[in-house]
Amino acid sequence: MSDSPRGRLQFLLIAAVFFGPLIVATWLYYQGGTFQPEGRVNHGALLEPIVNVPEELPESAVVADAGGSWLLVYQDLGPCEDECRNGLYTIRQSRLMLGREMDRLERIFLHGDEAPDTLFIDEEHPGLVALEDGGLSALLSNKKPAGLADGGYYLIDPLGNLVMYFPPDIVPGDMVDDMKRLLRLSRIG
Repeated sequence: MSDSPRGRLQFLLIAAVFFGPLIVATWLYYQGGTFQPEGRVNHGALLEPIVNVPEELPESAVVADAGGSWLLVYQDLGPCEDECRNGLYTIRQSRLMLGREMDRLERIFLHGDEAPDTLFIDEEHPGLVALEDGGLSALLSNKKPAGLADGGYYLIDPLGNLVMYFPPDIVPGDMVDDMKRLLRLSRIG
């Protein structure tokens, strides 16, 4: 290689092409600006450690209703009034928003001692399974991250693992984004 200015210029140009993007990316990452990647992309809370519902509650009715499908469980232990009806509407619409994947998801309404209006359930929410299961209610409440609202939505995979919690006031589109991501990555159910 010659020591000519043209040779040095070519060498510096090749080095800039190789190291330039690396230096710019490092600077953008560590300068703390808006280019720093977020630590997560999910809207719901991942539930850890993994809890297998059939192992914890082998007699639970939700285990029998699973049938190899993903379960979206809406928990509302009070009387089913406006907030509860909005929650039921949300899980119905969320399932429909899944499009082709909606057949992989079953909806469960976990209610308290007071049974919901069965006529309302049959007319407005066909296919919804309404259950009263104190053991499952306690398990879900105990596994929900501390400080989050009572009730809400829980996602259970086809193997019976409790996967995610969504608060009652979640935007349905955000919940559907998380479910689509999981269904796309999952080879089961």
